[in-house]
Amino acid sequence: MDGDIRMEFNFKHKINGQDLIIAIAQDYKSLQVLMVAYMNKEALIKTLKTKKVHYWSTSRNSLWLKGESSNNFQYLKEILVDCDMDSVLLKVKQVGGACHMGYNSCFFRRIDTGKIAEKSYNLDDMSDEDLNIILDKVFNPDDAY
Repeated sequence: MDGDIRMEFNFKHKINGQDLIIAIAQDYKSLQVLMVAYMNKEALIKTLKTKKVHYWSTSRNSLWLKGESSNNFQYLKEILVDCDMDSVLLKVKQVGGACHMGYNSCFFRRIDTGKIAEKSYNLDDMSDEDLNIILDKVFNPDDAY
């Protein structure tokens, strides 16, 4: 083992007084990226103990068990840690959709790069016409929340 490898999580992302790491959820079979969120130390420990994924909600400023209100749980299969120890890749079994908007993945929109190129890459000029929805909804969020 390389002696220079640090084995301590780097909770360097500071939001609302919380020390956080970035957490990327990926379907363990299809490898589809499902969502990106944050974890504090408590969320990471609860995830490891229960094998159900927990996050830190920066909007609610509280611990959040994924699926606690929607029943769209994420079951942990594997965790990979990046080289800086400040982000994790959670390989999960997703039950239902991961996105609170009803999609399997939060990455359900694709930027039409051809249209953006015509606008000289000015992000302030982007509109809904520049985004294409590429996934179908898998649940109705009104029924889940």
